[in-house]
Amino acid sequence: MALIRKKSESSASSSSSSSWLNMSTYPSGEVQIHVRGIPFVLNRELLALRSSRVAALLKENPCQDLSYVLRDIPADPETFELVVRFCRGFELNLSTDNIVPLCCLAHYLGMTESHSVDNLLKKALTLFGERVLPSWNESVKALRASEKVAKQAMHLGLVDACLESIIGKALADPHLLGQPIRPWTSGVDIEDDEDYKPNVRRRLFVIDWESESLSTLSLRLYTPIIDAMVKHKVPSQYVAASLCEYVKKWGFSGNTGGGETSIYKRNAQREVIEAVERLLPRERGLVPCSLLSEMLRFSVSLEASSDCKNGLEIRIGTQLDQATVEDLLIPSQGYAKETQYDTECVRRILKNFYRNNTSLDIPGIIKVSELMEEFLVEVASDIDLRISTFVSLAEMAAVTSRGTRRSSDGMYRAIDIYLDKHKHLTEAEREEACQMLDYQRMSPEALEHAARNERLPLRVVVQVLFVGQLQLRETITRKAEAEEEEEEDEEEEEEEGGGVELGCSEGGGVRREMEKMGSKVMELERECHVMRKEIEKGKSIGGKQMKGGVSMWKTMKRKFGCISSKHNSSCQVNKKRAHPI
Repeated sequence: MALIRKKSESSASSSSSSSWLNMSTYPSGEVQIHVRGIPFVLNRELLALRSSRVAALLKENPCQDLSYVLRDIPADPETFELVVRFCRGFELNLSTDNIVPLCCLAHYLGMTESHSVDNLLKKALTLFGERVLPSWNESVKALRASEKVAKQAMHLGLVDACLESIIGKALADPHLLGQPIRPWTSGVDIEDDEDYKPNVRRRLFVIDWESESLSTLSLRLYTPIIDAMVKHKVPSQYVAASLCEYVKKWGFSGNTGGGETSIYKRNAQREVIEAVERLLPRERGLVPCSLLSEMLRFSVSLEASSDCKNGLEIRIGTQLDQATVEDLLIPSQGYAKETQYDTECVRRILKNFYRNNTSLDIPGIIKVSELMEEFLVEVASDIDLRISTFVSLAEMAAVTSRGTRRSSDGMYRAIDIYLDKHKHLTEAEREEACQMLDYQRMSPEALEHAARNERLPLRVVVQVLFVGQLQLRETITRKAEAEEEEEEDEEEEEEEGGGVELGCSEGGGVRREMEKMGSKVMELERECHVMRKEIEKGKSIGGKQMKGGVSMWKTMKRKFGCISSKHNSSCQVNKKRAHPI
């Protein structure tokens, strides 16, 4: 602590001669006081002149050992040193960091005006009101410094005074809380948005001014500030911005392993996440799903309250159309976990999406449908994922796509990955895994891949090929109708003889080609019908051999022209499609 100037002890004594204290009643001598292990030596008379508490103790028992009586003095060495220097007549250099602890110590020692004129408590409180309360930064710093003497600061009303100052300034200028997080406007430059520019006066008169962050406060001081701001209706986006900053700083820091220190950190982190979840505004989109998901992961690992976890799941569900698949990858917890990710948590989040969104728009539903298929693809490679769980998730993903015109290619991809990673499945289990596949909504490319996919059960391949042939038949029919309309138009026109003959010749060639393709389609349909009947009767399913030692799988694929070999792995259907139509 810097000293500006020094007064003589005699002048200090003479200036206090008007005091009611009679110096002759106190024995001369010095007292040694230990503050947190640091010794301080001070004249008893000088201390009694300024402290009514010390004066009362000496008056009752002049021989009492003050070092023993003041052993539990509520102060740190730096603050008590200010008191010692004040008693010796030095001017003090007070700051925001020491003003609150000094006020509390001066009050504890009774350094009031009623005991001695121009005493320390009045000086400290005056500085607190003139320098600290008018400023946002100084109020936050003083509130942070009050942590050392929280109980005494609250009793004196210093904490409430700082809180009122901070809340009033936040109402006048919400930007002091930080810039809002706007996930729905990613890519937009905040500086170009008039609503998000800093206070004009601050930009004009204060260069490089940065507001002190509330995230530096402890949870017991931070929570009442945010509670009060919510009650005073500070804009929600700014409150959410402050809460997000706070949980990033204190909720996700450090490891959560074993050990006494780690247990303390876990408890502190859990309290922060639970408090932030409770204080977060309920408006949709104020907080990105990525942060909510991170909070949910930590709340699970830290064993937070069920209300906290349920609240986060509801918040994610209300804006699920803004989430990514990474946001849904919540690791399973516990020694008896059956899957890598918590699929039941995702199910609850999806239910919350439909429950809390009464007016669902089609783009939002499509985004959620795509998201659920991506999630199914992600978890399909989990070797521990049971067939029943996979089917349940597939049903959930299929439900989200109902009412949309999306293809089933994502579902097919997930099924293919699951069958590839779970080769031990029986034929019946493979059919169960494919039961949510909508063949009518698969793209031609996906149908072509499925027709050559030996991981699929035989029944599914038959249905895939049948649907493929139906689509081919529809294509042929449309082309034939278009050709007939074109010929009718040509007949109505008056053309030269050679031109007409050429057109007829070309039309006849196309017609003959289409007749051949139509015959092939009918033949394939008959073959599909026969194969399906054989499957229903239970003849030679899966790997059982038919007559001549040839499996039904190969026989069926040969009939459809899709048998693969080293020399030719192309499908006959593709060859047909290669002809001009």
